[in-house]
Amino acid sequence: MNLFSDFLAEIHAAANAVAGDLGFNGTLDLDKVTAEPPRDRSHGDIASNAAMVLTKALGKPPRVLAEAIADKLRPHAGIATVEIAGPGFINIALRPAVWPRLLASALTLGEAYGRSSVGRGLKSNVEYVSANPTGPLHVGHCRGAVFGDALAQLLSETGYDVTKEYYINDAGVQVDTVARSAFLRYREAMGEEIGEIPQGLYPGEYLKPVGRALADDHGQALLTMSETDWMPIVRARTMAMMMEMIRDDLAALNIRQEVFFSEKSLHDSGEVAETIADLRAAGHVYQGSLPPPKGEVPEDWEDREQTLFRATAFGDDIDRPLLKSDGAYTYFASDVAYSRNKIKRGYKELIYILGADHGGYVKRLEAVAAALAGPGAVKVIVRLCQLVKLYRAGEPVRMSKRAGEFVTLRDVVDEVGPDVVRFMMLFRKNEAPLDFDFAKVTEQS
Repeated sequence: MNLFSDFLAEIHAAANAVAGDLGFNGTLDLDKVTAEPPRDRSHGDIASNAAMVLTKALGKPPRVLAEAIADKLRPHAGIATVEIAGPGFINIALRPAVWPRLLASALTLGEAYGRSSVGRGLKSNVEYVSANPTGPLHVGHCRGAVFGDALAQLLSETGYDVTKEYYINDAGVQVDTVARSAFLRYREAMGEEIGEIPQGLYPGEYLKPVGRALADDHGQALLTMSETDWMPIVRARTMAMMMEMIRDDLAALNIRQEVFFSEKSLHDSGEVAETIADLRAAGHVYQGSLPPPKGEVPEDWEDREQTLFRATAFGDDIDRPLLKSDGAYTYFASDVAYSRNKIKRGYKELIYILGADHGGYVKRLEAVAAALAGPGAVKVIVRLCQLVKLYRAGEPVRMSKRAGEFVTLRDVVDEVGPDVVRFMMLFRKNEAPLDFDFAKVTEQS
C-alpha cells in the first residue's frame, strides 16, 4: 500500500467522473495532478491541486471543480473529510482505520515498503560531498555525504533514474599547494631533512605515503627537475592517491558514488571555452563592468571591463564573471561548463547538496541551467547542510586541514560504526546545526 499513489488514483477517478458529468469527451491530462502531504498539517493528510490543473481543460473555475471532485471523494470508506482551501486546493483527512492497514502493509512488504514509480524514470543527478581532494574526509564532510546518499537512495527507490556523482575540484590553486606539500614529503622520503613544514603548505602525516610512492616511482629523478617539470607528475600522483583515500573513506560509510567527475577534464577537453562560446552566441555573455561591492569597497577592487554571464536575465542578483583579470577562467566558468556537461548527458533534474556557506550558489546554478537548456527545461534543486560542530567530552574540537588538525571521517566510523554515524547525521533536519560529541556518541553506541 502506497498511501499517496493509492489516493492519487482515487483523485484521478473522481476527476474523470466529473469530466464525464460535464460532457467532456476527450482524455484528461492528469500528469500534473498531485497527491502529497499538505504544508500545514492542520489541513489534513493529503492535499491535491487537481482542480487548478484541470480548470482550463474543463472550463470551470477551480473552486467549482474542487467541490465537484470533493463530492465524488467523500463516499470513500477511508476518507473522513474533504475540504476546499484557497484558490481550489483539495484537502483530505483520512479515517483512523487507514493507519493500521498502512502499518500492516509496511510489515508485509518489509524493505519493499515505500517503493513506487512516481519518478517515472526521470534522469536525476545528485551531486554530493565534492570535497577538495587535499586530504582525507573529516567529520564536517559527513553530513552532506550521508544526506546526499540517503536522498539519492530514496529517489532511486521511487522510480527516478539516479546518478550519484562527486565533482573533483582538481583544477584550482589548492591542488598545486597540496602537490607542493607532497613534493616536500618526497624529498623527505629521499632522505632530506625538511624541518618544519613551511606556512601555507599542508603538514598532514597523510601525505607521507604520497612522498614514499613518488620516491619509489621516480627515485632521484624529480629532484633534478624544475617545478614546472615536476608539478604535473606530482600533482597527478597526489590527486590519484587523495581520491583513492576519499573513496575508501566514503566506502567505510557505505557510500559508493558511480561517477567521479574531474574539473580538470573540463579544461583539458576545451569544454569551458566551448560553453562560454555557446552562451556568447546565444547573447548570454557580454563585455562589461560590475558595480562596486555593497558596503566598504576593498582596496584592490578595480572598475574594469570583464567577460560576464548575463545571470540577472535568469533571476540571479548580479551578472557573474567568467574570466579573471589575467585571462584565466573563474571557478564559476568551470561550474557553468559542468552544468552544461550534465545537461548534455540527459539529466532533467540537477540536485546539489552543498554546505550552508554556499547559499549564494542557489540562484546562479538556477540561472545557468535556464540559460543552457531554456527556462524550466531542467529542474535545479539545491539542499544546504548546516555545519557539524564537533565536541569531545563537551569541549569544542578545532579543526584545520591546512594545520593538519582534524578528526577524520574514518576515525569516527572506525570507533562507532557506519550505521551510528549515518543515523546521527540524519537525526536533525539538514538546515539545522548539528552538535556531534565524539565521546557521547561513542559511549551511547
